[in-house]
Amino acid sequence: MSTPATTDPEDAVVGAEVAARALALTKAYGTGETRVVALDAVDVDIARGRFTAVMGPSGSGKSTLMHCLAGLDSVTSGQVWIGDTEITRLGERQLTRLRRDQVGFVFQAFNLLPTLTAAENITLPMDIAGRKPDQEWLDRVIDTLGLRDRLRHRPSQLSGGQQQRVACARALASRPQLIFADEPTGNLDSQSGAEVLRFLREAVDRLSQTVVMVTHDPTAAAHSDLVLFLNDGRIVDELSQPTADGVLERLKRFDALRKQG
Repeated sequence: MSTPATTDPEDAVVGAEVAARALALTKAYGTGETRVVALDAVDVDIARGRFTAVMGPSGSGKSTLMHCLAGLDSVTSGQVWIGDTEITRLGERQLTRLRRDQVGFVFQAFNLLPTLTAAENITLPMDIAGRKPDQEWLDRVIDTLGLRDRLRHRPSQLSGGQQQRVACARALASRPQLIFADEPTGNLDSQSGAEVLRFLREAVDRLSQTVVMVTHDPTAAAHSDLVLFLNDGRIVDELSQPTADGVLERLKRFDALRKQG
């Protein structure tokens, strides 16, 4: 099952309501008898201004899907767009520039530089690119994430939750079209994880951002607007306005079907 496509497959321009899109996206590793298909002709639209969670068992292709949508991994076949740009046609230099300007990333590891303050870590990608931040937007991000009194602290002086909030602020600082979060609460305790999820939710609701999050946690997925379920490299189901119980029930159903198979 795939989310509905909204434009002709030959049209390279994605509608304004779609932040990212894939058509017949296939990713395979190896050749011959060792060939493994991680993504099998996936069609998906990522709605702009919404929070989408991607779930599935280990090896289902969820992280591969995120990496291909974000331009972090090449595709074997198919097409991927971010906004109105087909990234599967871009050279490496163009792709690097697009990721820098239009995509934000939050990973399980915080990836903060220990010698820099929180403020310097937040603006680092823009500093490297020689771009000045939009101070009004940056202030909104910092205040939304509750980091105003932590800006002069280095990572070693911050809790895990605070470090991940800095990573979220860094992802938001350039006002990207998309934020991709790969298991962003995986290294956090439950309280810190809940804080980060709340801030990702606020990034959508208060800052009009678009978030795509890979997670294995039904409670985390319940913060999203839509959950996409992957299995064997395909989108097999989706759930709108999810609850933790609803996600868990859907996952149990998939487990039962796999055991029967």
